[in-house]
Amino acid sequence: MKKYTGLIFMLMVSAMGASAQTNDYRRSFEFLQGNGVYEEGVMFFLKGLKNSLWEHFDLFITDAKALAAIFMIIFFAIRSYEMISGDKKLEIMPLLRPFGLVMIILWWGAFTKVIAFPTDMVAMKTEEMYMSEQANVNNLRLIRADYMIKVANALYSFQAETELAEKESDTWIGQAWDSVTSSVKEGMSTVISPVIELKNRLKIGMQLLLTQLLELLGIWILRLAVYVLFIIQIIYSAILIILGPFAVAASILPSFRDSLTTWIARFVSVNLYLGIGYLVMYIIALLQKTAMTMEISRYKELIGDNGEAVNMEKMAWFAGNGILSFGTVILSFLIGAICMFTVPSISTWIISTSGISSAASNFGRGSQTVIGMAKKVSGKFF
Repeated sequence: MKKYTGLIFMLMVSAMGASAQTNDYRRSFEFLQGNGVYEEGVMFFLKGLKNSLWEHFDLFITDAKALAAIFMIIFFAIRSYEMISGDKKLEIMPLLRPFGLVMIILWWGAFTKVIAFPTDMVAMKTEEMYMSEQANVNNLRLIRADYMIKVANALYSFQAETELAEKESDTWIGQAWDSVTSSVKEGMSTVISPVIELKNRLKIGMQLLLTQLLELLGIWILRLAVYVLFIIQIIYSAILIILGPFAVAASILPSFRDSLTTWIARFVSVNLYLGIGYLVMYIIALLQKTAMTMEISRYKELIGDNGEAVNMEKMAWFAGNGILSFGTVILSFLIGAICMFTVPSISTWIISTSGISSAASNFGRGSQTVIGMAKKVSGKFF
């Protein structure tokens, strides 16, 4: 009698735990995978990091002024020699160019803001588009998570019923089972069914865990692609702003005359990363919205709108899938990650530069080297 009492107590505790798990699934889902497809805290940190680095634009202004003074002396010496030798005549406008370049160095902060203003406007517009659509995706993500746990709960009961029916039809019971009254059968079903359901929760729970791991892997691959792109933009733009005065100073000399225009092209191209990145994220959000809507509709076909109308035939097909997902959402995450790495190339289509794309490719090769070294090191320990 004590054994049956303990068994009933364990079943009651497990049922209460399952109910609490269902009610708190949204909070646990947000805790494990974040409050959105992209972590709000990380995105806010990246914006703050960019603003803090851009505040150090005057780090080498004094050195650039001294270098510009030296280059101006050299420039005027060359021009003077050319006019004395008679190779060139006196021209006023070329002589005023070094003074204009020095003024750019003196007003470097305002100059960089003017150059970055069009790209900032593009980034602001595309960010608004992305934020409006990403809010819908985050809501659908939670709705889909609710339907996923409802499907898991339906599978618990469905498999318990099927295994109970199998036990009732086993040959070892034989005709003795037919002689048992229906009330006894019903009583045994109420006792055995929760036991089988408890066992099946471990099996379905492993499928749910595998599904969550696959989705978490896909979403983190997408997040890493976005974060890496934003970090590259922050690093490149910060370097261009901090060391840009030297490019302006070097453009005083005739041999480096195009260094300023090259710097402007690269700076604009790098700043376009944000606008193009948000635009790509907006398109990815539309893809994710479509994928989640498709999976939610398929979950509804399995269990109905409220999780009560279970389609046994389709549920049997779905139970043999191995994971509690149709794979569309995971595939949308991976496609989005691949698309994010095309942003530097798209930026060079708009503002043609030669150094930015090669630098991005070098960054990618360097990251692959670091990952390979990390795998070798981890292989020695594990």
